[in-house]
Amino acid sequence: MKPDNRSRKAICADDLRRKVLTEELEPGVYLDETELSESYGISRPPLREVLRQLAGEGYVVLHENRGAQVAPMTHKTLRNFFVAAPMIYAAVTRLAAEHATRAQIARLKETQRSFRAAIASGNAADRALWNQRFHSVIGEMADNEFLMPSLRRLLIDHTRIGMTFYNPRKEAMACVSAIAANQHDDFIALIEAGDADAAADLAVAHWELSRVQIESFVTPESIHIPLGRAPGVEEQRAAS
Repeated sequence: MKPDNRSRKAICADDLRRKVLTEELEPGVYLDETELSESYGISRPPLREVLRQLAGEGYVVLHENRGAQVAPMTHKTLRNFFVAAPMIYAAVTRLAAEHATRAQIARLKETQRSFRAAIASGNAADRALWNQRFHSVIGEMADNEFLMPSLRRLLIDHTRIGMTFYNPRKEAMACVSAIAANQHDDFIALIEAGDADAAADLAVAHWELSRVQIESFVTPESIHIPLGRAPGVEEQRAAS
């Protein structure tokens, strides 16, 4: 395969990831292969290779005779997301503190600078993408082939949900962003120090910051069951 074809495939894959994460391609929509081929200047076979790659990463779902669909976000998906997120984030961050290299820490610091710049600019898409990148770098540090696919899938929906509710003009959102940015600095310090326990604890606290904001947005006021717990848990505890 010629270098320019490989470059076009890479551009196509990266751009489709970006469009999914920022919801330029909305959850559940089907992709038009003819339109994509023309848009990115690649033929159908390499495009289908890209779509298979994105399906493996969790960005799209492939359906026989119907093509590629942007990964949907159903109520079940959200419930499972809220249950799995704190466990996976904590495990990944713990391993990152144990295994991070100097080069990876330098990359995390550079990503954090870009994240803060995105917050300062008020660009919601840039903020979401740099936040996703920050936690992806932590995943690379963890160096665990079993956790990384789960982390990647979590970050896809976490980023998309964030795009839905984040508004930099709201004072509460600005406050949350400032706290999140400071926690990112703490992540870097703890990972650099190799403090795995504290890094894992911070991951849970960092998730909780997101959970409260997301839950208040996606749960109607009439529904009082938090999305992070299974129904009936509190009642069972009270009865015991």
